[in-house]
Amino acid sequence: MPIFHKYLYKEIIIHVLLVMLALMAMFSFFDLIQELDSLGKGHYGLTNIILFVLLSIPGHVYDVVPVGVLVGCMMSLSQLARHSELLVLRVSGLSVFKLGLILVHIGLLFTLLTFSVGELITPISEKMAQRLRIQASHALVAQEFRSGLWVKDDRQFINVEEVMADTTLVNVHIYEFDQQARLIRIRDAKSADYQHDHWRLKDVTETQFKLEQNSVMQIAEAKWYSMIQPALLNVLLVMPEKMSAWNLSAYIDHLNNNNQKTNRYQVALWAKMIYPLACLVMVILALPIAILPQRTSGVSAKALLGIMLGVAYQILNRVFAHLGLLNDWPPLLSALLPTLLFLLAGLITLQLVTRR
Repeated sequence: MPIFHKYLYKEIIIHVLLVMLALMAMFSFFDLIQELDSLGKGHYGLTNIILFVLLSIPGHVYDVVPVGVLVGCMMSLSQLARHSELLVLRVSGLSVFKLGLILVHIGLLFTLLTFSVGELITPISEKMAQRLRIQASHALVAQEFRSGLWVKDDRQFINVEEVMADTTLVNVHIYEFDQQARLIRIRDAKSADYQHDHWRLKDVTETQFKLEQNSVMQIAEAKWYSMIQPALLNVLLVMPEKMSAWNLSAYIDHLNNNNQKTNRYQVALWAKMIYPLACLVMVILALPIAILPQRTSGVSAKALLGIMLGVAYQILNRVFAHLGLLNDWPPLLSALLPTLLFLLAGLITLQLVTRR
């Protein structure tokens, strides 16, 4: 590898990492300010808040990598152009194509980083952060309605009033129907905990509905076999966008098996697959900046432009995700459109600049 290639790699990667560090520090500060509102709830003290903020950092890394790549590339290339280093490199034989390849290699590196953090670290750290917050503040994991959480499992409708941080269920109501949609049994349990392949219901009141007569039984403990497992309940701890693709796929299968809508989770799944590729799109956007005459704009202006483009990309991602859910667009289209639009903008800008 030529020395000037190594020099470009080093300069660009350092700038990208510095921008990412600044963005993560900013987001962590905002998290700290937001969590201070919960200070004193239960045992949620300052130590817990700091741990929560630290555990939230991998999620911010996943969010800021594409923006960091865009801003870092634009700043480093503008800095090189300002000191005429880029001009010397181009005179020495560095073509636009070769410069583009260097940027693509850097984009691939950060694509791998984004995918690794999003799949291996963020789901675990987010789950730990939420559990820490819930346990310390004595809050509930899920209470989507006034009556609690409702889940469908085959011919059973399950109502759980409280889901604790360790996935223990409190006040469980199981309504079981036959194939003709007639209610045949209700089981009310004070609590339930998972044991290997089944739930153990405690303090159960079982009501059976038969044609001849109804019956009510009191049972100290009962086994409940269900497709609902703690792994699925862990979905409630982490937003779909922060889950791993594996967990998203498993939860989508569960919803499909119970004839429930999966659009939101499918959009999140496709976004997980496409979002890391945004790093490649960002370097294509940054490339035209490298070959613009330095008098066109200064380093600060280009850095500001990079930040604005990065924020616009994040906003478009959220807007198209919500528009897709509202209008029942194909999940792949909702997740792919923002990246395609930015890729198209980058290619058009590159073509216009090279023609100059």
